[in-house]
Amino acid sequence: MAAPNKGRRQAGSPGRPGRTLALFLIAMVALTGGMFWSGHVTPRLGIDLAGGTSITLQAKNTPGKPNAINKTNMDTAVSIIERRVNGLGVSEAEVQTQGSSNIIVNIPKGTNEKQARDQVGTTAQLYFRPVLTVAAGGPTAPQPSSSGSPSGSPSPSAGTPSSDQSAGNPDPSATPSSSSTTQGRAVTDALKKDATPSPSASASDKPGSSASPDPSATPSADPATAALEKKFTDLDCTNQAARTKANQGATPKDTIVACGTNSGGEWEKYILGPAELEGTDVDDAKGVLDPQRGMWIVTMDFSNGGTKKFQSITGKLSQQQPPMNQFAIVLDGNVVSAPSVSQTLGGSAEISGSFTQQSAQDLANILSYGALPLSFQEQSVTTVTAALGGEQLEAGLIAGAIGLALVIIYLVAYYRGLAGIAILSLGASGILTYTIMSLLGPGIGFALNLPAVCGAIVAIGITADSFIVYFERIRDEIREGRTLRPAVERAWPRARRTILVSDFVSFLAAAVLFLVTVGKVQGFAFTLGLTTLLDVVVVFFFTKPVMTLLARTKFFASGHPWSGLDPKRLGAQPPLRRSRRVSAPTDPKEA
Repeated sequence: MAAPNKGRRQAGSPGRPGRTLALFLIAMVALTGGMFWSGHVTPRLGIDLAGGTSITLQAKNTPGKPNAINKTNMDTAVSIIERRVNGLGVSEAEVQTQGSSNIIVNIPKGTNEKQARDQVGTTAQLYFRPVLTVAAGGPTAPQPSSSGSPSGSPSPSAGTPSSDQSAGNPDPSATPSSSSTTQGRAVTDALKKDATPSPSASASDKPGSSASPDPSATPSADPATAALEKKFTDLDCTNQAARTKANQGATPKDTIVACGTNSGGEWEKYILGPAELEGTDVDDAKGVLDPQRGMWIVTMDFSNGGTKKFQSITGKLSQQQPPMNQFAIVLDGNVVSAPSVSQTLGGSAEISGSFTQQSAQDLANILSYGALPLSFQEQSVTTVTAALGGEQLEAGLIAGAIGLALVIIYLVAYYRGLAGIAILSLGASGILTYTIMSLLGPGIGFALNLPAVCGAIVAIGITADSFIVYFERIRDEIREGRTLRPAVERAWPRARRTILVSDFVSFLAAAVLFLVTVGKVQGFAFTLGLTTLLDVVVVFFFTKPVMTLLARTKFFASGHPWSGLDPKRLGAQPPLRRSRRVSAPTDPKEA
């Protein structure tokens, strides 16, 4: 006969309840200590309880797309704005449409409120454009010159600065006439394909005539080129209104003028070619600190299609001379960076400039969630008070307190001494719920709103139901004639299965509700799911060990009338005994 396995604990054995209970209490103390250490001793409140800011945005048609304001684009904008705001940690933000062209954004009061307000209406139209020419940011007054260069000296060709010019920085000694002529030739080269032939150039259209352009021809020969040249020379990037109007109405296929700042913080103006890459080709963006340069940058990873485009454009630019080997990163019409390219690059790029940690992370957050399909104008900004929410919260807490009192009265009246274990378990569950909610505020941006409070109140019934299931299993074992200690252990496996199935159904319902809803209802679903998980933890690691330890005390083990486990009140049967049958003898001699 094989010897029994002494190392294996039999089902229903008490195990080590003291150790389990000690570990649970240590974890609870550690969480509570972490809450006080973090300084967040109260949960973050949603806009209905703490107040905040309500912003009304009015949609504007995108240039070139007069019918862009439609339900699809409005829903897309709502989704992007919501992800941007919540990406900053401002949880429980409400973003919804109002009418056919307005979006209402409600931002709870918090540390990132201003940061979120700065991002909600930012269009974030991102383009990568080749640089054709660059000059100082102030307006340039052109002077007439027959030769196109001062003192008859040859002017450098477009995109080929003299040796004392650095990439992206014009020669400060160059005269306005030379600068104007060079800029005009750059514009002419950029618009070769779309240029309208002037009457004086009609002879070149005859068969056999030379197709090479006349180097002495002035840029003003083409009206479109002349207009762009004038716009470039007149542009004053130090004027905010001029920067705003510089390329309004331009499409990605247009050659534009734009403003930006160099590493020294000085304004520069650019002539930029058609966009080679768009923000939709960016797959991910992050604001990181470059340890080598000691500055904050924004890194971007492109999608598969964007990687091919980026490799193609950088391959072409690397073969050009400064400043035409630069590509400008244009965000909402402004040049945020214009790096030079010396070799073909892969599927990532970076934006460098005068970034702080916050500005780098803000830009990365905007780029990560995409550009808005519409332009928005801020119509109104109002402060939302928490007066109404406070009154509702007070009424909800009163209702919760009444419900909790009724549950405790029922437990005391029906279960007597066992009610003390249930109350202790409810207290442990309440402490864990409050502590974790306080820590989740700064951790993941969780904010407590009125529906979330309702979810916590509903959880009281779910937790009490688990205790009742276990207590009734113990009482059933006592009714069958068993003493308390074996009854506690034999009842646990059966009660455990029922509790797990019940809590799984509740958690599944909460998870589905969280996934298919938005806004405040998600707060209810999140709180319900959290408290359901905590119910399992409390029952397994607190209620069961406490019940095992109290079953060893005289008050409960003896079946005191006030213990709730009195065998007489429960109608217990006599103790179970095994009887051995003795068969009657068939042989009279054996009788």
